[in-house]
Amino acid sequence: MRLLILVLAGLMAIASPAQAETSAPDDSARVILEQAVAAAGGDAWLNPSTLYLAGRAVFYAPDSAEPRSTADDYRMWRAMNPDRKTAHGADGKVRITAKSDGKLLFEIGYDGTTTWTEKGVMPKDQADAYWASNFGFGIIREALGDGFRLERAPDRDLGGHAIALMRVISPDGATTLFGIDRQSHYIRYMGFVTPRGFHERHYDDFVRLPSGWVQAREVTLFYNGVKANTVFWQVIKVGEPIDPRLFAPPVR
Repeated sequence: MRLLILVLAGLMAIASPAQAETSAPDDSARVILEQAVAAAGGDAWLNPSTLYLAGRAVFYAPDSAEPRSTADDYRMWRAMNPDRKTAHGADGKVRITAKSDGKLLFEIGYDGTTTWTEKGVMPKDQADAYWASNFGFGIIREALGDGFRLERAPDRDLGGHAIALMRVISPDGATTLFGIDRQSHYIRYMGFVTPRGFHERHYDDFVRLPSGWVQAREVTLFYNGVKANTVFWQVIKVGEPIDPRLFAPPVR
């Protein structure tokens, strides 16, 4: 009799797969990404026209424990490309300036065609390598669209936070790792292979703007496991007009 009861219980479980699937947690990469998008601000976060960030930054040399330099005035302007398909290449328009006590440490910009620095126009091969070593986060905004593939990876802990790790594979075949906080669903981690080595970013100190946009105010960059710099954002503006001339190479 006991054997008959066990057999019947097994048959009921087989006959009710839908119930079993419903009760199991959905841990797919797409669901995790959808949760991350919602936590970051939804449509407002997915489709920004512009982004302006200002704060300070600390830069490190790979062979020293002490900071190499500090920018007390560090700014970034971005004009976004809503149809981005390339994960690790120049995209949209960007300008970054770093100053210390009013003195320019460095400046770099991209006007949609030309990459330039305070020294002049950067040759294309150097520019491509530079952007391939630095651009990567924005591709997650497009990752729910056609042509992208999402995969799960083993989860990990980051700074005491449990994160779900996933791969975003863009139409150009580039793979970017993203780590999503299990509790808040904020994006805490990004990693990808670059000409400079394996690049990682750790995101922390999140703030939510009235629009719903969530911004990490502390971002630390690593190459091959060695800390390169930490940026502390203090001013955040989303969707405000930016004069296109700001992205153009300076007239010499």
